[in-house]
Amino acid sequence: MVQVGLKTDQGIQRSNNEDALFVIPEDKVYMVADGLGGHSSGEVASRQTVCILADYIKENPISAVKDKDAICSYIVDAIKNVNETIWKLANSQDEYKNMATTLVFVYIVRRNAYIANVGDSRAYLLRDDKLTQLTEDHSIVADMVTAGQLSREEARLHPDRNQLTRAVGAEKEVVPNVYEIKLKRNDLILLCTDGLYSELDDTQIADILSRTKSMSEICTDLVTEANRAGGGDNITVVCLKL
Repeated sequence: MVQVGLKTDQGIQRSNNEDALFVIPEDKVYMVADGLGGHSSGEVASRQTVCILADYIKENPISAVKDKDAICSYIVDAIKNVNETIWKLANSQDEYKNMATTLVFVYIVRRNAYIANVGDSRAYLLRDDKLTQLTEDHSIVADMVTAGQLSREEARLHPDRNQLTRAVGAEKEVVPNVYEIKLKRNDLILLCTDGLYSELDDTQIADILSRTKSMSEICTDLVTEANRAGGGDNITVVCLKL
C-alpha cells in the first residue's frame, strides 16, 4: 500500500503554471514535469509529456515486465518515445519552437522503486529522517558541483541554475538516467520541480517531510513554505510513503 499526496501551484510570482503531474495508481506510476519555452509552449510540453507517457504505459503494460533490467529498458524506451514526439511537435509549429520539459518518473513494484529523470526535476528519499537526493540534475550547475567548482548550496542559488544540459524534446534523442533502489517500510519518496528546492534547502524539506501528517497535508505544507520563502517559480510535489 502506497500513501500518495500531490499538489501543484503556480507560485506567487508566476502568472501561469507550466508544471504538470500524472499518477497511475493501479500501476504505482508517478511523474512530474516542468515545461520550458515560455508563453504557452512550456505548458504544452509538460502536459503532453506526462499524458503521452501515461498512454504508452496503458498501451504497453508496465506490470507485464518482470525482470529488473527489462523494467529499466522499458522506462528508457518509453521516455525516448515521448521525447521524439515532443521534439517533432516543437519543430513542426512556430508557436511550439524551442519548447521542452523536464521529467522525473517513479515506478514502484515489489518493494523496488525504479526512478528516471531528464533535466532538473528531482526525486528524493526520506529514510530515518535523513533526506537523500536520488536523481542527478542535468544542468550546468550540477556539472559544476560534480567538478568541485560549487557547493550544493551555492548551486541552489547560482544565477545559471536554470540552464539545463538535457530536457525532453530539446533534441531528437535523449538518454534519461535510471536508478533502482530497494525500499523499506516508512520510506518516503518526494518528486518535485525546482520551484520547491530553489526556495527550500534540504534541511527545511526534510523537516516538513518528517511531520506526522498525511501525504496530502505534507504536500500542502511544502507548497505553502516554498511560497512563503519567495514562490519564484511553479511548485509541484508528489509524496509517496510505504
